[in-house]
Amino acid sequence: MSDPAIIVIDMQNEYWPTGNVPLEGVEAAAANAARVLDKTRADGGFIVHVQHLSGDPSMPIFQPGSEGAEINAAVRPAEGEPLVQKYYPNAFRDTGLKQILDEKGVKDVVIVGAMSHMCVAATARAAADFGYGVTVLHDACATREVDFDGVTVPAAHVHAANMSALAYAYGAVIPTNDYLAR
Repeated sequence: MSDPAIIVIDMQNEYWPTGNVPLEGVEAAAANAARVLDKTRADGGFIVHVQHLSGDPSMPIFQPGSEGAEINAAVRPAEGEPLVQKYYPNAFRDTGLKQILDEKGVKDVVIVGAMSHMCVAATARAAADFGYGVTVLHDACATREVDFDGVTVPAAHVHAANMSALAYAYGAVIPTNDYLAR
């Protein structure tokens, strides 16, 4: 069995409190993600970073070259770590992510990042559909409240609903400490 690849999804400045789309708990999630990155780097493991960019110049967020689109310093890629840029929630769609993983012989992925209900969920589901073993570190992911049909759903509920769906049918959903203790 190969070591898992860590996939760091969209930990970008737009999601921090000073960004245009601040997420609840993003700094705590990034701190947990950083712990995973530190251990993986120390162990010589494989890490792939994913960066969301807007393909629409009229959108005020995730514009290429903007401060908001930059990966936050807490989890910035180290030299030699691949960076995949994407334009859709699913990090596999129209990117080289699958090729990067397959060329390294990756069989299992560990996912951290943002947003739990969008890019994390979409990428975890796609990874499972491609046959990778999937683990999501729930406390190394963050999201925000959403509105639907006049109902505001608190971020904690959005996160819990998505993590429970992933755990039900797509892979393991565990806390960072459990992963690091393995």
